[in-house]
This record gives sequence, C-alpha cells and structure tokens, in this order.
Amino acid sequence: MSDYIISIKNLYKVFGKDPKKAMQRVHHGMGKDELLEKTKHVIGLNNVNLDMERHRIQVVMGLSGSGKSTLIRHINRLIAPTEGEIWVDGQDVLKLSPEALREFRRFKVSMVFQKFALFPHRTIKENVGYGLENQGANASKLKTTCEHWINRVGLSGFENYYPNQLSGGMQQRVGLARALATDAEILLMDEAFSALDPLIRTEMQDVLLDLQNELEKTIVFITHDLDEALRIGDNIAILRDGEIVQTDDPQNILMNPANSYVSEFMKDINRARVLRVRAIMKPLEEGDKGPIVKGSTTIETALQLLAESTSDRLIITDRRGQQVGRLTIEDLIRGMRRPTSAEIQADAQAEAQADVQTQTESTVH
Repeated sequence: MSDYIISIKNLYKVFGKDPKKAMQRVHHGMGKDELLEKTKHVIGLNNVNLDMERHRIQVVMGLSGSGKSTLIRHINRLIAPTEGEIWVDGQDVLKLSPEALREFRRFKVSMVFQKFALFPHRTIKENVGYGLENQGANASKLKTTCEHWINRVGLSGFENYYPNQLSGGMQQRVGLARALATDAEILLMDEAFSALDPLIRTEMQDVLLDLQNELEKTIVFITHDLDEALRIGDNIAILRDGEIVQTDDPQNILMNPANSYVSEFMKDINRARVLRVRAIMKPLEEGDKGPIVKGSTTIETALQLLAESTSDRLIITDRRGQQVGRLTIEDLIRGMRRPTSAEIQADAQAEAQADVQTQTESTVH
C-alpha cells in the first residue's frame, strides 16, 4: 500500500455569507460562474481529492484564482473547509482541539510564504529561531540549530543582519531555514519563489532539491510556473476553477494530458529539456547494447549522447542501476511530438468508458 501522509477527500470551500446554503446548489451541479452570479458566493475548491506520498514533493499548480493557495492553507487549517476531510499522518485535522492544532502547527507542519514573512525587527538568527522558540527549545539547542541551518542555506556571516539588509533571494533562504529548523516532517511552500528574479529562483530551486535529497521531507509546493513544477515535482496536481483536472507524475502529464486545457498548459514547454527518457523508453530486446544512461536523463541530453556514439541505441537504467529499457534516435524524436487534440479526446473517452465499466462491475459484484 502506498504511504500517503496527506489525504484530502471531497474537499469543498465556498466563500460568502451562507456557504452551507450555497453548497446545496453546488451539489446540484451549479458551476463557479453561475454560483457567483446568482448567490454572490465563490467556489474556492470544488470536490478536491488528492493523496500525497510521504517524502515526496507534491506540486499544486494552476492560474491565478484556481484555488492553489486556498488548498494549501487547508492542510494546516489556516482555512476551514465548507465540506470534506483532511487527514495528515492518520490524524483528522478538522477534529483537532485548539491545543492539538497548536501542537500540530508547532511540530508537524512548517510553512514558507511568497513574501518571506520575516520579522523586520529581528536579526536573521532570531528569525530562524522563531519556530524553535515556540516549541520551547532551550538556549543551547536554539543556538546550535540556528547556526546549522543558517550555514546549510548558505548564509553564514549574516546571522546578525536584519531582513532589510538582505536581497530577496537571501531573505527567502532565511524563510526556508526557519521552516527547516523546527524539524517538521511536512513543509508547505506557497509560491515561495515566485517573487524572485529568474536566476535567483533557479538557484533557490537547486537549494530546495539538494536539501530534499538529504532530508526527504514531505513538501507541498504551490506554483503557477510550469517549468518550476516540472523541475521539482514528483507529482503534479493541476487546478482549474477549484477542481483538479489532472494529477500524475510530471512525465505522464507531458505524455498524456487529460484534456485540451492541460495540453494548452503544456504547449510552450520544450519537451526535449524536461521529458525524461524513462517516460518514452521501450522494453529491452535480446542483444541490445549501447551507451547506458539513467532513466532521469532528458531527451536533449540523450540525443547528444547518441550523436557522439557509434551505437544506434541507448540502454536505460532505473534508480538501482538495473537495465530496464532502450531507445533509438527515432524513439527520441517521436518523444518530442505533442499529442493531437483528437488523440487527447480519444484517450479521455477511453478512460471514461473504463471508469464506467469498473463501476458497473463493482455494482454487479
């Protein structure tokens, strides 16, 4: 069984004066625009179901107003749902007492915000130690832990500076260090890098990925940037008007968009630079030989390797180094082709028919 640390079930959030009454219309099929027009209520989340695996980076992405930030704030109950369930590591978050919820926020979940949310009157060292103070850490642990994380995010020597003396990228490093210092298992990152310049943003992505390889936290990362989502996400959930339109491994979303909306999202992506060979590899055949590459290798890199080789194929390995597939140059070129609208529609219809068949069989049995 998959180890899901966060499970969100049938989650709805309606904003307005009487959300319970408005929910009756939502359950009868009224959409976002019609609900707003007729009741002045806004659907923030519409029947969201999402399971997040432990020790992985779950990206939630979508355009402005899609419900991304609303969703992440339900996990630590900064926002209460209109309906639904939120389970974190076996706990029903919605049933936590006020004291239990405070403990949950102190020890289980940390958050990194888009606008840094640093205390301007506190030094960098004091900002990093804020969560530890709330946990009741003694002075010795506070000093040792703060020094460790300030060093780990590359800010040694800046301990006694104030936030306004640092650049935006450095301030976000402070925010990340503060979140990590509490040793919380779950890290919530709400558009954490979107306020940064592109080069600094890429640098912060590298810092996050390096830390994740070392710490193996469970990270929920909100972004509107597809390149960022594809670069860091182990799984991506795409939101539209409060609904999840597709959730899957990033490579599978690239290869098999659920509908034309997702396909449109992906159209400007350079597939050669983000698509991994594991997503398009074919089964090994007897006698296959050639240069060996990891499944995480991009198509662009794989094409370069083949161009420099006398072989007509590459051999693909999994994370354990076991040979699991092969690719020719023709396979790599085909992998860069986007599926057509007709193919996407046909796949969606086939999936819908399969779901109906499964439901029918379950009813019969």
